[in-house]
Amino acid sequence: MHTRRRGTSGSDRPVADEPPEWSDVDADAIEERVVELAEEGYAPSEIGLRLRDGGVDGTPVPNVKLATGKKITEILEDNDAKPDLPEDLRAVLVRAVRLADHMDDNPQDHRNKRALQNVESKVRRLVNYYRGDEVPEDFRYTADYARELLE
Repeated sequence: MHTRRRGTSGSDRPVADEPPEWSDVDADAIEERVVELAEEGYAPSEIGLRLRDGGVDGTPVPNVKLATGKKITEILEDNDAKPDLPEDLRAVLVRAVRLADHMDDNPQDHRNKRALQNVESKVRRLVNYYRGDEVPEDFRYTADYARELLE
């Protein structure tokens, strides 16, 4: 967004309508494991990685949506275990707070001053995208408010 670099290409997930036969885990067991991992403090993307690598009772779950019919965030919403902030917004806020702390200690660092401006711009874009649904209507970004949200 703020650079001239191009994106990196990666492999695509195989096209499938149903989970593979070697992954025959019950949908209810998957949902229980998703909620359990969320209560341990894992983000939805980390939950997906844990289910892919470790699975449920030793059986890997390559795709939660194929196995249960719901996305991980939908399962969390149904079980009232949804995080208070969207995962991408939280990650950008963490970066913004870290850069703001660095700028307090090093006010002469012009490169990171520009980086902080870019990150704060990303925060504002995400807040406008999520405003009303995931973020309150009156949300205004400040570094102090971001610190409070992340604690």
